[in-house]
Amino acid sequence: MTKVATYSSLVGVNLLYASVTLFTKYASQQEMGSVAYCLGVAGAISVMGLYAICWQQILKRIELSTAYMFKGTSLIFIMLFAFALFGEPITIMNVVGAIVIVIGITLFAKD
Repeated sequence: MTKVATYSSLVGVNLLYASVTLFTKYASQQEMGSVAYCLGVAGAISVMGLYAICWQQILKRIELSTAYMFKGTSLIFIMLFAFALFGEPITIMNVVGAIVIVIGITLFAKD
């Protein structure tokens, strides 16, 4: 696996992991026990299952230290999802945190 393919797959699997927040946020906005609530929970569980399978496949091919470095990207995706879909604000501290994550990954990837 090339470096670009490895890093792309890591970002992709963390995007998948971050999408769980969409389902859980949706479910939290529904009446507990309603069909919409159950669909949100089922979606979250399904995506977590798919994520677990993908994560294990990635760990077969690369070192854990490399894979875990990219977990921070899921926080950036969650922040962007919350802003775009739920209207939650992005603060200056959110931006600073995202920049620190990106710098850390970039420095690690260059090595």
